[in-house]
Amino acid sequence: MTGLPLPGDLAARARDVLSGRVTPEPPRDSATVVVLREGPAGLEVYLLRRKSTMAFAAGAHVFPGGGVDPRDTDQAVAWAGPSPEEWGRLLGADERVARGLVCAAVRETFEECGVLLAGPDERSVVADTTGDDWEADRLALVDRSLAFADFLSRRGLVLRSDLLKPWAHWITPEIEPRRFDTRFFVAVLPEGQRARDVGGEADHATWRRPAEALDRARAGEIFLMPPTHRTLTELAELAELAEPAELDGVEAVLAAPREIVTIMPRVVEVGGELRLVVA
Repeated sequence: MTGLPLPGDLAARARDVLSGRVTPEPPRDSATVVVLREGPAGLEVYLLRRKSTMAFAAGAHVFPGGGVDPRDTDQAVAWAGPSPEEWGRLLGADERVARGLVCAAVRETFEECGVLLAGPDERSVVADTTGDDWEADRLALVDRSLAFADFLSRRGLVLRSDLLKPWAHWITPEIEPRRFDTRFFVAVLPEGQRARDVGGEADHATWRRPAEALDRARAGEIFLMPPTHRTLTELAELAELAEPAELDGVEAVLAAPREIVTIMPRVVEVGGELRLVVA
């Protein structure tokens, strides 16, 4: 059990939390979406590099996502696919929280990379979201001047919850000053749409094969947080299994059985040094 060594400031806070001198912050509900596509060399995922000035995960390569807006739980959100009640059973959450998580997953994906998992009805998906009018709506969602329910209603769209697959559940360690209770989802890039670098919290965006992203992390070229690293490892393993059988990597991911187990990294002391361990 080696774990990741904690830097000085975080180690000091960890000792304060562990001793009871500091009370852990409550985690905020959030959603992260791993957007997939089948590239020329196989399965690819969309990664954003967070700006170095960000308070949380600065400089890290992450998947699109963010916190639940209180309005994400609005029952007025037009919905198609598994119901919030069904999602609650899948996510281990009550119906209201599940509704908010699924809405946040779809909303944040649109805000952070322009991909919209919604359509005019339960059988179709928006084909293009790159026009100026779409960009105006995206920015209004980002600054919270437009509610997601109103955005869908005005455009005559329904959220397609069936386009999401639950993948994982991570909670930020208690020692962190900013904490998130995050459900991870996977989703396929809809036909006709394209993920694009729209700025905001990220300064770079790219499609990469999971194995390639892991190789670059090992080489110190990019930084991956434990949840991102674990998810990419799982996807790389599925892609590797699919290739010899000449299977589509995306299909292999969507067909993979998942048991959602809550993971919260913990701090241990090894040789007088505090380290973060992921069980």
